[in-house]
Formats: sequence, C-alpha cells, structure tokens
Amino acid sequence: MPQGPRPDVRYLLAAALLGFVLGAFLVGSLSHANALAAVPPEAESRIARAVDEPPGAAASAPAPTSGRAQDVAPESDDTKDLTARKLTIPVQGVGAAQLTHTFHDARSGGREHEALDILAPRNTPVIAVEDGTIAKLFLSKAGGTTIYQFDPSREYAYYYAHLEHYADGLAEGALVRRGQIIGYVGTSGNAPKDTPHLHFAIFRLTAAKHWWEGTAIDPYGVLR
Repeated sequence: MPQGPRPDVRYLLAAALLGFVLGAFLVGSLSHANALAAVPPEAESRIARAVDEPPGAAASAPAPTSGRAQDVAPESDDTKDLTARKLTIPVQGVGAAQLTHTFHDARSGGREHEALDILAPRNTPVIAVEDGTIAKLFLSKAGGTTIYQFDPSREYAYYYAHLEHYADGLAEGALVRRGQIIGYVGTSGNAPKDTPHLHFAIFRLTAAKHWWEGTAIDPYGVLR
C-alpha cells in the first residue's frame, strides 16, 4: 500500500517553501528601496514640500500656492474680475464687515499667510463662494480637512481648510452651486484647537491646472 512522505521529508518540503517565500519578499523589498533611492533630490523636495500639493505627497508643508511665481497685486485684473463676481462669503452668517485682513500675516518659515481666516463657532456651515467643481478633497498635515474648488472657467481655485468635516455626500468631481454647504468650520490640521475658523484662499491656476499650484490672490480685497 503506498505511503505518503515520511515526516522528515514533509518538514524539508515545508522549509524549502518558506525559504522561497522569504526570498521573494526580500527581493521585492530591495527593488522598492532601489526605486526610492533613484528619485532625484529635486523631485523628492517637491514631494516633501506638499501639504496641499501633489497627490501622494507627504502632506507636511504650508501652503497650496507654494508653486507660485508671486502674489497678485491688489488692483490686478484678477482681483477686479473676482470682485465683479460678487463671491459669497464662505462662512454662513458672516458679513463683510466681520472680515479681518490676514493675507500678509507672518507664518513659520518666513512665509506669509496668503489667505483669509474667518472665525466662527465650530460646525458653522462652510459654503461654496460660487458655482464650480470640487477638484480635490485632501487631508493635509497643516490644512487638515480641506477642499479645492475650481471656478466654472477653471481659471481660479478656491481653497477651504481646517474643516471639522465635509458635507455629507461631497465628492471629487461634483458640481456645486453658490451657497451650497460643502463643509463645516473646525480646527483640523495645525489650527489652534480653541479657535475654530475657516482658512480661505484664492489662487490663479497655472496652465497645467494642478489643484495644488497657482498664484495667490488676496481674498479680503475680493470679498470686501
């Protein structure tokens, strides 16, 4: 009557199979490490710089406009264009007289704030400033829970940060209407935990139309 392999043969077979699996794992790990080592230093710095920048970023740097060329002048054509649109103030119940000019406030690393902080109680609705498209929902170390919205012409991006959470059902690619609730005021990211507010920025997109890259425009002059 045929008999199966002896116990010692079975152990040898099991050991050989285990060795094969471990060897394949080590080869894969080394290949991955070599691929990372091959990333040029300048590309690595671009990735590390992104808080609110490229997808897959380490989400560790400060502003969505770090790829900018320069700030837009207060009386630029962009500012006039946006002012003529009569954008809605993005925090429900807040009037223009309550806004404070914070665009040039100093921030860590010698950078400027390049945004408008709008204080409001936690969970106050955040609303779309005009019609547009949700370009990106992004979680960053500095901005926390954030939204990037493109305007209808895809010339500008509106950036909403430090949200407590998104509105139910909000999704990338969704069309939104002026005044639609898209999120709620909070303190996510590096916002002081006792100071709920919306960090709101506007920037002109580059020709590449990257959601993380553009030239900052002062929202205070536009919304006032």
